Order: sequence, then structure tokens, then C-alpha cells
Amino acid sequence: MAAEKLPRKFETNPYIRRVEKPWGWELHFTPDNKPYMGKILHIKAGKRLSLQLHDKKKESWLLISGRAKIIWEKEIDGVLIETEMKHDLGYSCDVGQRHRLFGITDCDIVEVSTPEIGTTFRLDDDFKRHDETPKERVKRNKGAT
Repeated sequence: MAAEKLPRKFETNPYIRRVEKPWGWELHFTPDNKPYMGKILHIKAGKRLSLQLHDKKKESWLLISGRAKIIWEKEIDGVLIETEMKHDLGYSCDVGQRHRLFGITDCDIVEVSTPEIGTTFRLDDDFKRHDETPKERVKRNKGAT
């Protein structure tokens, strides 16, 4: 890489932002101005995220503590399957793939993804939350668009 293309100043400050959720919380460890997102999801035992899909976002997960499962589509036939996550294995979800995470016990999951972009369509939500649009995300300080 040519020296003229390198940034003049590198980011060296640590970063963390905690986002409270009805099912637990998220720790965002990547600033919003990056072309990717990194977070830790803490899901309380017996709680589950929305059955959802994203129109632009791709996600990968790694279970680091506790027990959890993914309820998701294997094929575009509408059938949902349940996969109990195993430690030290990664799981990936594509754009448009319906999915939901469930905490069998209190658990922590590392999530890496494309940025917090597009709309999260909540198809079923235990907490009666609506879809999360880019406008709503910024308004609630949930991430960049």
C-alpha cells in the first residue's frame, strides 16, 4: 500500500457501548463509523430475540459462554429448524434468512456483521416491538445507518 493512501492518524482509543434489550443487552465494541460491526450479545435464560430478517445485514455468531440455540431457515421453503449452538463453532446468517436466537441458559454470543444498516423486520416479537428502521435505530442511539 502506498504511503499516501494510509490514514494520517490511526484510531487507538478503546470503545464500548452498552445497549439495553428486553432479553438482555448488547456490548458494541466497534465504533459506528466502521464498515463492519462487532458486539457481544448477553441473552438471559429463557429469553429470545425477535424472529427477524434483515434486508441488508449479514451476521455471524460464536457462542462463548452458556447454552443457546438458533431458530432459523435452512432453505427458502419457510420451514424453521432449531440448532443448538456449540462452543468454538461459528454460525452465519444471510440477508433475508429468518432467524431468532434463544438463551437456554444465560449466555454470551459474539456477533460480527456488516454495519447496522437497512431494516430489521420483526416477524414475531415477545416484547411487541416494531420493525427497526434506520431512522428508529439512530433515534434510539442504536447504531449508525
